[in-house]
Amino acid sequence: MRFIMVPGAPAPVAPFSHAVEVDGWVFLTGQMPTDPADAAAPLPAGIEAQTRRVLDNLVLVLQGLSLDLEHVVSARVFLTEFARDYARMNDVYRTYFPPDRLPARTCVGVTALACEALVEIDFVARRPE
Repeated sequence: MRFIMVPGAPAPVAPFSHAVEVDGWVFLTGQMPTDPADAAAPLPAGIEAQTRRVLDNLVLVLQGLSLDLEHVVSARVFLTEFARDYARMNDVYRTYFPPDRLPARTCVGVTALACEALVEIDFVARRPE
């Protein structure tokens, strides 16, 4: 089992590793829409910009592990304003994956997220054999 912090990925907002790898399975901690270059920078405005930033942050972690989006098998999405933001989040999310390689996914509404974010997403990936 490896506990991994990826240089250049966003600074954690709580005590956690960016990823944990076990037997080729890679569990990526949920990412917030924070700027990887400046943790104190304001969050992007709106669900579309925050979704892009979260997914770009997840890609940074994947790349730091020599993986990419094709290795993602599952995603969990957390939204603070589910009814308002679900469709617009999906519009951005679908641009990151080919239509024939969409990961399994769960999406839930929550009352609040760290940093007052609108969205958080985590991934499970599988390293190629």
